[in-house]
Amino acid sequence: MPAAPSIVLPRPFGRYLIFDFIGKGGMAEIYLARQKTELGAARLCVVKQILPELATHSTFGDMLVHEAKLAARLSHANVVQVFDLGRADNRLFIAMEYVEGFDLNDLLRRCARAAVPLPFELAVHVVREALKGLDYAHRRMDDEGKPLGIVHRDVSPSNLLLSFDGEVKVCDFGIARANDTLSNGSAPVELDEALKGKAGYMSPEHARGEAVDARSDVYAAGIVLWELAAGRRMYRMGEGRASLLDQARQGEPPALPEKGLPSEDRLRAVLSKALAADRTARYASAAAMQRDLDDYVASAGLMPSPLRLGEWLEKAFGEDILVQRRARERAASALERGAPVVLEAVAASVSTPAATPLALAMAAATAATAPSAQEPGAPTEPAVPAQPKRAPRRGLPAIAVVGAVALVALATAVALAMR
Repeated sequence: MPAAPSIVLPRPFGRYLIFDFIGKGGMAEIYLARQKTELGAARLCVVKQILPELATHSTFGDMLVHEAKLAARLSHANVVQVFDLGRADNRLFIAMEYVEGFDLNDLLRRCARAAVPLPFELAVHVVREALKGLDYAHRRMDDEGKPLGIVHRDVSPSNLLLSFDGEVKVCDFGIARANDTLSNGSAPVELDEALKGKAGYMSPEHARGEAVDARSDVYAAGIVLWELAAGRRMYRMGEGRASLLDQARQGEPPALPEKGLPSEDRLRAVLSKALAADRTARYASAAAMQRDLDDYVASAGLMPSPLRLGEWLEKAFGEDILVQRRARERAASALERGAPVVLEAVAASVSTPAATPLALAMAAATAATAPSAQEPGAPTEPAVPAQPKRAPRRGLPAIAVVGAVALVALATAVALAMR
C-alpha cells in the first residue's frame, strides 16, 4: 500500500508552504514545497521531515546536523544543493533543491511496468554524470584548504536524480553516515529494513564496518553501472542465498551476462576495476573511473547527452506527471494568495468526504478552466471569449460573501477532521 502523508496538505511549515507529498522512506517524509521571500519571490524545494523517533535520537540527530552542514557546502551541477536545516513544528527538517523528474530507482520501476527499456547509452550517461558529482564532493576543501573528507556511503539508484532537463544529480550526501550511528539495533523497524536493502550497494569494506574513503563510492557506482548493463540486481536474495550484507562483505560480483552491448569487453574491463574487492586495485578516484568510461563511450560510438536524456524522459513518462504537478502547484499558489473560490466547483467537491483544501482548490481551478461536457458526436462550438456575468444590484454580493465564508469554514472543518 502506498505511503500516505501524516499531515493534511497544503500546510505552512516554517518559512515553507508544503503542498505535495512525494514519498516516505525509513528516515523521513518527503514533501514538495514553496519557499517565499519577504519580497515575494518564490521557488520550489524539497522538504525532508525527519521522523520524530529519529529526530529525538541524540546521536543520530547530532550526526545528521553535522553531515548536513558539510553537504550544504557542496555546489555543483551534479549535486543536489542543500540550503536549509532546522526545526519547525517540533520537526527536524532538511530543505534542498527540487529536481523535477525521477530518481533512477523509480525510473527503472516505471520502465519495467511499461516494458520500456532505458537506452543503454543514456544509462552510461547517468553513471558518468554521477561520477562527476562524486569526484567534486570527494575533493572538496574547507576554507583553510583542508580536505573535508566527504564520502557519500549510499551511492544507489534511489539517490541519483534525473530531471526532465536531462540533468543528473547525486543527493543525500552524509545521510548514510548518520544512519550508521543506528546500526547497533537502535533504529526503528522501517529504517532498519531500508538499511538492509542498501547493503546491495555497499563496498566490501563498508559492509565489514571498516573505514571508507572515496573508493567505496567508486565501488557503489560500479554496482549501479553493472546493474544497468545487465538489466538486473547484482546481488540477489532468495532461498539458499546469503543475505545482501554477507554478499557485500565477500565482494565477489558475478560476471556480466552477455548482452551484446557495444564494445562489451572494454565495458567489462571498466567494471572489473571499479568492482575490485581490494580497494588498492580499484580506481583511485571517481574521476579516474569517469575517464575510462568516457573512453569507452567514444570507442563504442555512443552519443549520450543531457538533451537526449531529457527528451527521452519527457516523452516516455513526463506528460502526466508534469500536468498533475503543475495543477497542484497552481492550487497551492492560489491558496497562498487567498484567491477567490469558484462556488459551484467547491460545493461539488465538498460532498466527497476525503476532500482537502488543496483538493478543493484544484477542483475549483479545473472547473474554471475546463471546457463544458458535450454529448458524444455533438458538433464543436467555436471558441467565444467568456462574457462576465452581471449580478443583480441588490442582495447578491452579501449572499456571495456569506456563501464563500461558509464553504471556507466547511473546508477547514473537513481538513481538521482528517488530522
